[in-house]
Amino acid sequence: MRRVLRRLRAVASVAAATAPLFVSAFPGAAAATAYERPPGAAPGPVGLPVIPSVLGSGRSCTGASPTAAHAQPWTVSALGASRVRELSDGAGVTVGVVDTGVATNVPALAGRVTAVADGDQDCVGHGSFVAGLIAGRAEDATGGGIAPQARILAVRGTGKNGVASPGAVAAGIRAAVDHGARVVYVGAALTEGRAELTAAVAYATRKNAVVVAPAAPDAVPTSAGGTPSAPPARPYFPAFIPQVVAVEDFGPDGSRPQGAPNVFAADLAAPGDAVVSIGPKGAGNYIGSGSSLAAAFVAGTAALVRAYQPRLTAAEVANRLVTSAYPDARPLLDPYAAVAAVSSPATARPTPSASMRMPAHTAHVPRTRALIVASIGGGIVALVAGAAVIIPLGRARGWRPAGGDPRRELPKVSTSA
Repeated sequence: MRRVLRRLRAVASVAAATAPLFVSAFPGAAAATAYERPPGAAPGPVGLPVIPSVLGSGRSCTGASPTAAHAQPWTVSALGASRVRELSDGAGVTVGVVDTGVATNVPALAGRVTAVADGDQDCVGHGSFVAGLIAGRAEDATGGGIAPQARILAVRGTGKNGVASPGAVAAGIRAAVDHGARVVYVGAALTEGRAELTAAVAYATRKNAVVVAPAAPDAVPTSAGGTPSAPPARPYFPAFIPQVVAVEDFGPDGSRPQGAPNVFAADLAAPGDAVVSIGPKGAGNYIGSGSSLAAAFVAGTAALVRAYQPRLTAAEVANRLVTSAYPDARPLLDPYAAVAAVSSPATARPTPSASMRMPAHTAHVPRTRALIVASIGGGIVALVAGAAVIIPLGRARGWRPAGGDPRRELPKVSTSA
């Protein structure tokens, strides 16, 4: 019941905080308005630029955003970031970011990024954006990353334009583990390379690393600025591999944004729409949407768990992220519960043959459990209310049956022969 009340409070605070902060950037994604205005800008709402996941042909590298946030986005309250940081801030854990690269000179990540090969070159900006969601400094106006003291290992898993390939991602996973990453975030959702990526994930599992990936690719806005394209629901890799924690996104109202790709199977849902973070240069901010951003929050939470419970294996950490989640159609990430949960044989160690993958047709199980709990609570309330009416009436009648005359004595029974 405490978890239910905590979730209700979080939802209420999200609703209150979200309304004044966001307007539409493109269908299915919101843009923040409460931000610092560039010098000389006209009055009125200010929107943040959208972070790309890939660069179109002929498009130049993503530069510094001219707009800096001065208000925390809805994701901070939704994740309970300040509360979970009282237990763990991710210190001592390295998260490998296999993406477009991560810039090492961004203020929000200063001194906490190392790179493999050319991983410190981020032309697209997506890798730097998700690194900020994972480990951005807590002092930033946006609230920083979910694990603000974790270290980032930048590993390129794409070409310069952000297009990923199975070979590059598989090599990136292996490189991240070989360089000490205990959590590996993968930003790509690929339709090919299952065997190659499965081998790379198996390698990471043997090295006791948690692998997290988006269950579907991010929506891509059309060239005319219309509704984002929505790829069909199908297995995407490496997320569909059983050892990987597969993540889908949801927005401030709890639903997935318009145009978001349909998800074939996922283990968790996390905030992924109207997400605010850093760019590859400067102190300005960008906004973005997609399952790849939701996966960053899950990877950061895995770092919190590994810092707080260093003896847990990668399989135990992955299982804890799912079993501690708030029950819904798709379990919702709960960082505080994941960190604070007490280990037990039932919750810490999944059976080796069991898969945590949760296809859409089994999504009713957590909801049923929640309904049972609610029904029991409602029954208790009804019993208490009934007792509050019946007991005073019984006392007033001296506990005699209804319709009896309280003045009439019962007849005496003779005991004589």
